[in-house]
Amino acid sequence: MNLFDGADDATTRGGRRPRQAGSRSPARSKIARLAGAAVAAGVLAAGLALPAVGGAGTVIVGASDGLDLKAAELTEPPLAEKTTVLDARGRPIAQFWDVYREVVPLSQVADVMKAAIISIEDYRFYEHGAIDVEGTVRALARNLQSGGVSQGGSSITQQYVKQVLLNTAVTRKEQEKALEASYARKLNELRYAMGIERKYTKDQILEKYLNIAYFGAGANGIEAAAKRFFGVRASRLSLWQAATLAGAVQLPTATDPEGGKKNRQRLLERRNVVLDRMVELGEVTPEQAAGAKSKKLGYKGTPLPGNCAASPYPYFCVYVREEFLRNPAFGKTEEDNARLLYRGGLTIKTTLDPRMQAAAEKAVKKHVHASDNPVAAEALVQPGTGMIKAMAASREYGTSARKREMSYNIVADNDHGGIGGVQAGSTFKTFTLITALKKGMKVDDGFTVGNGYRASGYSDFKNCKGGNVGAPEHTVTNDEGSPGFKTLQTGTWQSVNTFFMELERRVGLCDTVRTAKSLGIKRADNRKLEEYETFTLGINEMDPVTVANAYAAIGARGKYCAPMAITQVTDRNGKVTGHRPKCRQALDPEVADATAHILSGVFTKGTMRSVGGIGRDAAGKTGTNDDQASAWFAGFTPDLAGAVSMGDPRGAIAHKLNGVTLGGRYYGAVFGATVPGPIWKDTMIAALKGVKATSFTPIDSARFGGCGQNCRPSRPAPDDGEGGDGGEGGDDDPGAERRRGPQRGV
Repeated sequence: MNLFDGADDATTRGGRRPRQAGSRSPARSKIARLAGAAVAAGVLAAGLALPAVGGAGTVIVGASDGLDLKAAELTEPPLAEKTTVLDARGRPIAQFWDVYREVVPLSQVADVMKAAIISIEDYRFYEHGAIDVEGTVRALARNLQSGGVSQGGSSITQQYVKQVLLNTAVTRKEQEKALEASYARKLNELRYAMGIERKYTKDQILEKYLNIAYFGAGANGIEAAAKRFFGVRASRLSLWQAATLAGAVQLPTATDPEGGKKNRQRLLERRNVVLDRMVELGEVTPEQAAGAKSKKLGYKGTPLPGNCAASPYPYFCVYVREEFLRNPAFGKTEEDNARLLYRGGLTIKTTLDPRMQAAAEKAVKKHVHASDNPVAAEALVQPGTGMIKAMAASREYGTSARKREMSYNIVADNDHGGIGGVQAGSTFKTFTLITALKKGMKVDDGFTVGNGYRASGYSDFKNCKGGNVGAPEHTVTNDEGSPGFKTLQTGTWQSVNTFFMELERRVGLCDTVRTAKSLGIKRADNRKLEEYETFTLGINEMDPVTVANAYAAIGARGKYCAPMAITQVTDRNGKVTGHRPKCRQALDPEVADATAHILSGVFTKGTMRSVGGIGRDAAGKTGTNDDQASAWFAGFTPDLAGAVSMGDPRGAIAHKLNGVTLGGRYYGAVFGATVPGPIWKDTMIAALKGVKATSFTPIDSARFGGCGQNCRPSRPAPDDGEGGDGGEGGDDDPGAERRRGPQRGV
């Protein structure tokens, strides 16, 4: 660092270098005037004898009466520090930063590093005040003799002040002002330096300087630099490593090893200059210096940690990032939240369970490969808390098309990095079932349905604004099965489209929508839910986190908790702020129990019976959209809920799940029980291993057992058995497509 900044190479936060003032050699008379003023400030009221340059005698410089020499208070905002994200067990899983820095106390910096930086930057640091008069005079004389600026005179305290001002600057203009080569700027720095010297001990100043200094290669502060350059902590730096970092401070851009061969050669030369200076000052022996000089540069370029692509759990990392940025609990505005997240030095503890995450990843990748065109995504949520325990997908997160990576969060909604989700299919039939139970229907209540369903009029279905949204011009059909009497149980187990269309008409479309909303259902793309007659068949695009969380509420006996990823935030000062689940009773517990009772039969008597259960109480629902455009399985136990989606990111409508190869196996058609169901089963068995099984609360038989007003006729109508699939509708009226939506629901 130089008194007149002609040789400075200061950088802004993150290593960005602003345009600097020119470094032309000033006129000799101007240098003399500036030097006289600076020295006058340094000696305060005392006179100083300067050796005359180019002639005999001395020049006596005294403090000017008009010179303001009062110490000034420097505003020192907290340094920008990285934020660390932890899993539920307290292990680091991600980092966020705008400026990569890890603040450490001076006690955690190797003594050789302290000696190296003081030797080259300010060897009389512990002897002088805010300005090193002796050093300034020596630099002044050398500069005047050379006709330019060849030696610096700024103390470490002054350099710290300059870095604070630079780090505080926001705009380019403010950054340029903090670096300008002007008498006024140097005097201001001196006033601030005087204030700093009064406020802190020398050790405190050195600690602050080492933590704020930029060393190049994106590393701010000594700890980050030690890790970036050599892969060690600052406390473990050796002599040659310490000399290298001390040499980098003066010219961090010109000696940035990431800048190429010439930069590395400059850095090597600077290292040796530091070693020579340490020998001159008696800090090391000539032999020790020679040994250090024999070392190669040794730059490792350890990757700077951070960004979700570098996290072992990138989809969950993206969810945490977006949740923090958007949640008003962390700041008044998204801009405030971003500043806190990327610069605040926080420690964020999350809900992610690495064992459950591993279970989900293994199951997903077993059934669907990254090279497959369709993508499987899965989320696990804890009932009763809403805590997200895992988020997995068959493709890695990233931007490489060659590696078939995903650049968005396919497991979550748009608010958490997603781009829209896929239609949920018959997983939405559960909300119609719940609505029927809420309205007093019993498990064996039902009615006779055929292979096709057509509304009698537009008013058969009304949305929540009272609008008529029936589609009498269109027939919803079943793909398999025969007409017959279906109950809440058999209709659900078989996932019969025509049954659920009539059930939705009877209980009301709007009430079904309200049930879904009470369980947190909202579209993944942030648009309003589409309230058409085929709502129960899953025409809305959803994401696995939202669907898993809705089903988790059923597993928690109707207790809905908002999806939760962050449990605790600790600030840089150690203040801990806990975040608790946000829950409410969305369903009557007995209604939830009855729903679980019916959905548990899906594994033994319904669409999942060929896949089977998981060896403990479990319930769930398959879902397949029109012509296999998407496929789902959503299920729960009292201990864990999960949802698996499948679709082709190239476009689910244009690229359906027909004639596809998944996980090395060919499928003519993919249904909810074909791939999503087995993924869910494998995940749950592994994720819940060692977790004591909790049983469902038995159904209230008096309230929901048997049948009430809608019993099976005394002469039974034909029933197509227990294993029929839902079907797809025809296309009698293409213009009605928006009103009815896709039909399939398995």
